[in-house]
Amino acid sequence: MTASARPRPGRPTAALKGCAVALTVALSTTVLFALMLPLALVKLVLPLAAVRRALDPLINGLATTWIAINNRWIALVGGTRWDVRGLDGLDARGWYLVASNHQSWVDILVLQKVFTRRIPLLKFFLKRELLWVPVIGLAWWALDFPFLHRRGGAASRDDLERTRRACEKFRHVPTSVISSLERRRFTQAKHDAQNSPFRHLLKPKAGGLAVALATLGEQFDALLDSLQPCAASEAA
Repeated sequence: MTASARPRPGRPTAALKGCAVALTVALSTTVLFALMLPLALVKLVLPLAAVRRALDPLINGLATTWIAINNRWIALVGGTRWDVRGLDGLDARGWYLVASNHQSWVDILVLQKVFTRRIPLLKFFLKRELLWVPVIGLAWWALDFPFLHRRGGAASRDDLERTRRACEKFRHVPTSVISSLERRRFTQAKHDAQNSPFRHLLKPKAGGLAVALATLGEQFDALLDSLQPCAASEAA
């Protein structure tokens, strides 16, 4: 994947674009979350497989619409040219395990841009503290994103069990599970502290990937390798 950016606009134009983007994100998040909340409450009250099969496509569809809106404003204000290859043969009704690195905060936006409507909605592992982020945290919960403590010892064993339970839920509706093998954003300081043998990656932590494979291994149609030193952070 390669990308190049156009010259940056002047400050007044950038400020106007920033305000427009902020307003767009606020409105789309508020409206789509308002539509999602009643469906999430039904899932909470009636935690049945049949209810999940009926409601999850609707909830995922709202999330996909939110992502599509984000992709649109990114295209309008970002000035980024995309060169993406290797997407032939993907199925929006399949199950995929996506292996990804974690170089910057842009990673998820890039993966959503590349894979939206080509494969099912991407689900990824989140720090448990993010559950309390206003609006978005509840939306992640409604979408069955696994929330993990990401500590050692007993907490680590609990995280693996939460991952297994989350993957069990993914059996009911086509899903794409992202496993970030680094689980932390890449910095040179972290790379040096670990004495990582990889040039662009931290040492991998494969627990989440292993649990996903153990739980849904036979159901996954493919493993999508996005472990690339991508140019997203350079194009941001």
